[in-house]
Amino acid sequence: MGNQIKSVGIVGAGQMGGGIAHVCAMAGYDVHIHDVSADGLQSMLATISGNLARQVASGKTTESDREAALARIALAPQIEGLAAMDLVIEAATEDETVKRKIYQQICPILNPEAILATNTSSLSITRLASTTDRPERFIGIHFMNPVPVMKLVELVRGIATEDQTFQSARSFIETLDKTITVAEDFPAFIVNRILLPMINEAIYTLYEGVGSVEAIDTAMKLGANHPMGPLQLADFIGLDTCLSIMQVLHDGLSDSKYRPCPLLVKYVEAGWLGRKSGRGFYDYRGDTPVPTR
Repeated sequence: MGNQIKSVGIVGAGQMGGGIAHVCAMAGYDVHIHDVSADGLQSMLATISGNLARQVASGKTTESDREAALARIALAPQIEGLAAMDLVIEAATEDETVKRKIYQQICPILNPEAILATNTSSLSITRLASTTDRPERFIGIHFMNPVPVMKLVELVRGIATEDQTFQSARSFIETLDKTITVAEDFPAFIVNRILLPMINEAIYTLYEGVGSVEAIDTAMKLGANHPMGPLQLADFIGLDTCLSIMQVLHDGLSDSKYRPCPLLVKYVEAGWLGRKSGRGFYDYRGDTPVPTR
């Protein structure tokens, strides 16, 4: 089979699934997307169409390429719609139970040669692979958000992942015009293992009253040249996601330095999850975001 990936199935029509579909379709792959929500599939298609239109407007692509890319995307309300795909990428919510359930549904209908990949940002590839019928054809392909913009993909092999699977995945990612970093299968891989404790530390800095929301974000933007302050970034990622990755680090590495900040826990308990819920470290309900502390 080698590198003969021609079609890509995606499970999950959220931000990540939609972004992955966008870059795969632009790279010439036939893409089938499955989601339990029919509305989710429709709104994802509208988002992709809008994002492609923006790329046309800014001269990054042409109208005919946009139309061709959209024509390559098919919606699969039933998971059976992914049966013929060479590669299936699961981009469901960061919850192991949900992911396992998807693998149980999809493995029996997939071509035995097909590769199954997960876009998890923190869960063990080895453990997820062990719940499938093809651990040697299972791999972590972790795209960054927003997928069309971010150049990096973390490629993570589980303990059972075969070389051929790794090489096929690697060649596939290169055709998407992304840069690969290979990470070992340890909690949160490379990016989030470094990024999330930094965000957690910024929340501790706020919690301990060292600086205000504005002071902390300004300090890191102008003092460390970060494009976005850590609290603004946490709101963008989603505070529930930040908390779950910190919990994965804390549980998986058993080191107190990964203890989630109590203030992060409080915000998540309040349902203030950041940009997507209207409030986090900033309040997004007005014209401009206002710090909530």
